[in-house]
Amino acid sequence: MSPFMFVLMQFTVLAYALVGGAFLTFSDFVMRSLARTRGVGGVEAMQVINREVFRWVFMTLFLGMTGVSMLILGYAWTSVEGPAGTLMLWAALVYLVGCFAVTVAFNVPMNEALAGMDPKADGTLAYWQATYVPRWTFFNTLRTLACVVSAALMLRALAWVSLS
Repeated sequence: MSPFMFVLMQFTVLAYALVGGAFLTFSDFVMRSLARTRGVGGVEAMQVINREVFRWVFMTLFLGMTGVSMLILGYAWTSVEGPAGTLMLWAALVYLVGCFAVTVAFNVPMNEALAGMDPKADGTLAYWQATYVPRWTFFNTLRTLACVVSAALMLRALAWVSLS
């Protein structure tokens, strides 16, 4: 394995863990806290959060790891044999499907729906409490788990490469 790929794998473990940590924060206490605000305070706060998430640090990691995962997937598929290659392949796939695809298919559409709602409208609070919070948190927890599994698989691949 090239030194570049070895270092990229190390960076990938950290980046998967950082992205997963951001998601964990929301699943563990942010969404619960927002749900406990009075009236539509949680809706308004989440609308702001969903606009602010486009800052460069999180989006660079989140989207950048999609590209890195595709690179690792291709490299593992074509250049790494044995258990290390299989672990690398699965780490990348789990991130791409469990984190990126879940985000695009579930969390982003819910964020866009919430963004278009008037916090003072009659149905907004009901949507927030009965649909948005439980469903968004469920899919966010899937993203968290995908990041943790991806980091663990890549860490194991690194160990395999180092020990062989």
